Amino acid sequence: LGYKCKEENTSFDPLMIESKKAATVVLMLRSPEEDILAKACEAIYKFALKGEENKTTLLELGAVEPLTKLLTHEDKIVRRNATMIFGILASNNDVKKLLRELDVMNSVIAQLAPEEEVVIHEFASLCLANMSAEYTSKVQIFEHGGLEPLIRLLSSPDPDVKKNSMECIYNLVQDFQCRTTLQELNAIPPILDLLKSEYPVIQLLALKTLGVITNDKESRTMLRDNQGLDHLIKILETKELNDLHIEALAVIANCLEDMDTMVQIQQTGGLKKLLSFAENSTIPDIQKNAAKAITKAAYDPENRKLFHEQEVEKCLVALLGSENDGTKIAASQAISAMCENSGSKDFFNNQGIPQLIQLLKSDNEEVREAAALALANLTTCNPANANAAAEADGIDPLINVLSSKRDGAIANAATVLTNMAMQEPLRLNIQNHDIMHAIISPLRSANTVVQSKAALAVAATACDVEARTELRNSGGLEPLVELLRSKNDEVRKHASWAVMVCAGDELTANELCRLGALDILEEVNLSGTRKNKFSEAAYNKLLNNNLSLKYSQTGYLSSSNIINDGFYDYGRKNPGTKLLPLKELCLQEPSDLRAVLLINSKSDVKNSYHFSAGFGSPIEDKSEPASGRNTVLSKSATKEKGWRKSRGKKEEEKVKEEEEVMAVPKFVGEGSSDKEWCPPSDPDFSMYVYEVTKSILSITNIKEQIEVLAKYVAEKMGGKITKEKIPDFSWELHISELKFQLKSNVIPIGYVKKGIFYHRALLFKALADRIGIGCSLVRGEYGRAWNEVMLQNESRKGVLGGLPAPEVYVVDLMFHPGGLMKLRSREADLYRFL
Repeated sequence: LGYKCKEENTSFDPLMIESKKAATVVLMLRSPEEDILAKACEAIYKFALKGEENKTTLLELGAVEPLTKLLTHEDKIVRRNATMIFGILASNNDVKKLLRELDVMNSVIAQLAPEEEVVIHEFASLCLANMSAEYTSKVQIFEHGGLEPLIRLLSSPDPDVKKNSMECIYNLVQDFQCRTTLQELNAIPPILDLLKSEYPVIQLLALKTLGVITNDKESRTMLRDNQGLDHLIKILETKELNDLHIEALAVIANCLEDMDTMVQIQQTGGLKKLLSFAENSTIPDIQKNAAKAITKAAYDPENRKLFHEQEVEKCLVALLGSENDGTKIAASQAISAMCENSGSKDFFNNQGIPQLIQLLKSDNEEVREAAALALANLTTCNPANANAAAEADGIDPLINVLSSKRDGAIANAATVLTNMAMQEPLRLNIQNHDIMHAIISPLRSANTVVQSKAALAVAATACDVEARTELRNSGGLEPLVELLRSKNDEVRKHASWAVMVCAGDELTANELCRLGALDILEEVNLSGTRKNKFSEAAYNKLLNNNLSLKYSQTGYLSSSNIINDGFYDYGRKNPGTKLLPLKELCLQEPSDLRAVLLINSKSDVKNSYHFSAGFGSPIEDKSEPASGRNTVLSKSATKEKGWRKSRGKKEEEKVKEEEEVMAVPKFVGEGSSDKEWCPPSDPDFSMYVYEVTKSILSITNIKEQIEVLAKYVAEKMGGKITKEKIPDFSWELHISELKFQLKSNVIPIGYVKKGIFYHRALLFKALADRIGIGCSLVRGEYGRAWNEVMLQNESRKGVLGGLPAPEVYVVDLMFHPGGLMKLRSREADLYRFL
């Protein structure tokens, strides 16, 4: 067929090259004659132009490999036609794969040499543009030095060559190494020249390429030095080029990240033009990208300052009113970035916050998230803006956002509510909108940011008993306690903070302990990496609401830890063990374990036997307050007391027998399931409270009050004891008899008539707390315990023109009752440790 055409001096008709005849033409590629090769390539080119199916056919017929050899043929026409074929074939993925395997990149790049024809440049660059769409080919092009000739061809007179070269460069610069080389080759000027092209496709490719390379600071500098911003602003000012505006904005957005560029564009009036363009454009994508440009630039503080001077806030508020959701989102994000500027934050107080509140009601979750983020930034450390958000009726929509499907929206809404709750009137308003129920779902979220923000919201809003009760009744404490186990530091910190706040009342603190908060916090605080100040504070707060556990665990109660009825001294708790509740301890049989000392001044009908047999109950007429200051002895008390003293010996013995029988505490509800269990009553301790209240409160000198109380305690516990007589005091036998008599390990403190250090120290603390004497209770080793009080040194008053710092004293309840020993003095150390 080839020879026939040659003899008749005719070319191949495209119709002759059908699929059936393609094999014959492919065989002609092996001809040694240049004319036949040229005409065969021409025919294959026309065949390949018809579509993808023909390209596949040529591949299957094995045309690609012989064609690659023609790329370096000596004959220019053969070489040109072969190059044209590859320009077309390279759009086929399978052909591309084979070309990579055949390693023809060097041959194709060679066709870009300046001496080659324009048509060869066109199709060689087209081949590279097609190949460069895949990463492996990009690497090959770069490694074979393809970037430099491609940049040179940007100045070609042929628009197709420019377009193909620009497209290939755009694909290549997605790789950082190529971008770096592009800077070295000074590619910015020829790319900027293409912005003046009359062909939109070339302009668009140039802008896209600039959009990629200006992510690097060096390229931005080169663009600025080559007056690239002027070109970009002119494009924005030209309405006819509106199809290029979005890409031009993307390049400007990158350039505005540099302070020098920002100053230049502001000084030349370009910034004002940009903002005006963004505000007045009717194309949503342009408005959106303008807002994005502002957002990127606003991360720099100096840029924010310049934006504020140009009143960028007005532009952004206007964009919030767009009907396009994408524009609303971008504008909200720009406001979020501008919030770092205090002037901008103040501007949005009157304009911006109401619009953002409205966006919280959008059906678009992304819009709600962006609006919530802007509000979170606006209200952080800004009470005025938090108040403005509330005045714009923002509380209800914010709480609704807590049930959003987007974690970001939930976290941001929780942050705004937290910021609002810093002001008490707003906090009360938030509580009235059922915040405690709404926050439970975020607390259960799997997202750590949401968990953290939700816990912080609880800490900010659960500041009163009503709110904590609502949270407790809604089941919010359980997920909060679980967050204490979190491996995330921020979550654990905020959860600890929330627990610390919730532990402000006894009921909630007890529920938190029941849920395991105390055990978890104890474990956390043992870890050097997991503990934090809030976990330690939360732990102490919970302990302060469970003084029995605190004293058992830490061996210390401060003067602010007021012992109330129901407190019990179990002794030192072993690490890793749980302190049993009082009820369980009371129901246990007596054992060899240390006696549990109970403080309880309350009495009940069944357990008021001591009062009926002797003294009137101090709580018969009125429930006794925690301090014990207002306790009043019943009118019959004096008569009863006198009557008891005047009784004969037989009557005393009879009463004693009756008291011994009645001495075993009865539990309310024993034998009846209808009544609640109550701890054993302690009539003697109730009497102690009454007596010290009556006799000591009238004393005005605090030092004298302490001394009198110390002597009173010692008297009730067996009196003064010398160190030598302690072994003969037989207090252990006395305690054992009480256990047997009460059939329990729990002994009310008033029953103890022979007590040593730890019995007396507990009784002193319990009575001191009732009458307002500040003292601490400290557990030592080997049965030691003592009380510490703070007193002014009277002898030093006025020495330095003011009151000296108070000094700490240890109260002697054993050897010289009422004696006060300076802490860390030799006698105090002997009392505490020896």
